[in-house]
Amino acid sequence: MTQSADRVTIGLISDTHGLLRASVHEALAGVDMILHAGDVGGSDILHELRMIAPVQAVFGNTDPVDDPELSESFVAQAGGVAIRVVHGHGLGSPTPAKLVAAYTEPIIVYGHTHRQLIERLGDQLVINPGAAGARRFNLAPSVARLAIDNGKAKAVLIAIN
Repeated sequence: MTQSADRVTIGLISDTHGLLRASVHEALAGVDMILHAGDVGGSDILHELRMIAPVQAVFGNTDPVDDPELSESFVAQAGGVAIRVVHGHGLGSPTPAKLVAAYTEPIIVYGHTHRQLIERLGDQLVINPGAAGARRFNLAPSVARLAIDNGKAKAVLIAIN
């Protein structure tokens, strides 16, 4: 584990839709926590992710809203930084501009579009780790790793197969 008072590594995943590829274990190995941005596809996915690290997750438009393991949205604290996690479907077609207009946290993680994205808008970092489940929309599956070191955040996308 890499977590200290000033340094933490977070695995970001979204849109698994009931499929957790074996390569996710390697891509997220050693993270301190995993944040799932919705369209989980069942509690089996969360249980398997917990073999890697503790997990917090939101529900997406295909998940049941009454699942006690899933929230509509939440703010995680890591490395002294607030991270908003939301699926994004409540904004229609979420974009970084719509997300920063809706949320004030310095880091926003979302899913729904299946499109990988890391974008800075002003002081906010917006991340979509892409879809980790079945390939859709001709987009390659991916996850992301977010490193927070002394309050500074950096994210990288990781292609999975």
